[in-house]
Amino acid sequence: MQLSTPRLILRSWMESDRLPFAEMSQDAQVMEYLRPLPTRDASDAWIDFQISHQSSHGFCLWAVESKESGVFMGAVGLLRIGFVAPFTPAIEVGWRLARQFWGQGFAVEAARVSLQFGFEEIRLKEIVAHASTRNVRSRRVMAKLGMSHDSAEDFDHPRMPENDALRRQALYRLTQEVWLS
Repeated sequence: MQLSTPRLILRSWMESDRLPFAEMSQDAQVMEYLRPLPTRDASDAWIDFQISHQSSHGFCLWAVESKESGVFMGAVGLLRIGFVAPFTPAIEVGWRLARQFWGQGFAVEAARVSLQFGFEEIRLKEIVAHASTRNVRSRRVMAKLGMSHDSAEDFDHPRMPENDALRRQALYRLTQEVWLS
């Protein structure tokens, strides 16, 4: 599996991605609004889950690399949401990039090709995204992707403890109809 943009390649995971992903997962700023992956085993398990998801569903949060340098940059793609919420079952678009790649449009670029794959190749009717209501950067990416937000749909993430500051999540939606228009 491989998708590409002018600057990026979204591809299946390789063994060589494990160390840079683990290092990225130890960066407090990268993980500020994400569920922690505190150990190498935890980050390897996250990658193993993506590989399994790709095998089962034909998509996952793919490894992202620079076309120019071949450097691992992070993960972007589509995922079946694995928890129960008012909007599930659903497919989400998501991203996590190493900090040195922030602010350069890479998340939007990679998410756009993921949405294109979801809507045009596998013909999904809707794709959602969610992030902590505090995560201004990711919410900005969602808006740039043309996703809509209705604060009445914001929800408490069932996998976050009740007292966790990240429990409240903003839900964004994009339909195939809007994408294709």
